Amino acid sequence: MTRILVLYYSRHGSVRRMADLVARGVASVPGCEAVVRTVPEVSPLPEASAPAIPESGPPYADLDDLRHCDGLILGSPTRFGHMAAPLKHFLETTTPLWLAGALAGKPAGVFTSTGTLHGGQEATLLSMSVPLWHHGMLLVGIPYTEPTLTTTASGGTPYGASHLAGARNDRPVSAEEKSLCLALGERVARIAQRLAPTPT
Repeated sequence: MTRILVLYYSRHGSVRRMADLVARGVASVPGCEAVVRTVPEVSPLPEASAPAIPESGPPYADLDDLRHCDGLILGSPTRFGHMAAPLKHFLETTTPLWLAGALAGKPAGVFTSTGTLHGGQEATLLSMSVPLWHHGMLLVGIPYTEPTLTTTASGGTPYGASHLAGARNDRPVSAEEKSLCLALGERVARIAQRLAPTPT
């Protein structure tokens, strides 16, 4: 099986809903499976720590999840035009993988959610892409051959899937946003299959 890691941080649930859709897109490709993982909160208080196992949802990611995946799709809410600190903190622990070139040549994609329509979706997607480029990954966007990309009135960018959650986080994922999440998952999965080494 081709394993695609869907790794995300979600504070209020919108990115988690997107992650579920992206994972469905991955699983729609025969021979592919989505491995869904999250990351713990970070705290400015030195004595604060998250439980080793989340109270609900998928387990926390570790470096082996990245090491053994065939592709990676990262998701984060927007924080002032950047990925959220918990995801950035986790990525900063991946130096051993960078030193080993463990992610080089693997496909990757990104997705985000914002409270406002012009709240930094594309900047956040780019901020998540930068460490993946440093790892030598092959960034996969959403091409304009996806018709929904030109008709969406909410989220959706060529850099990756996005969602307009609203200031109160009360907007559901729209039909267009759902379509683009599914498309991103499927696209990364299909490319990972094509890049997989041929058994000898």
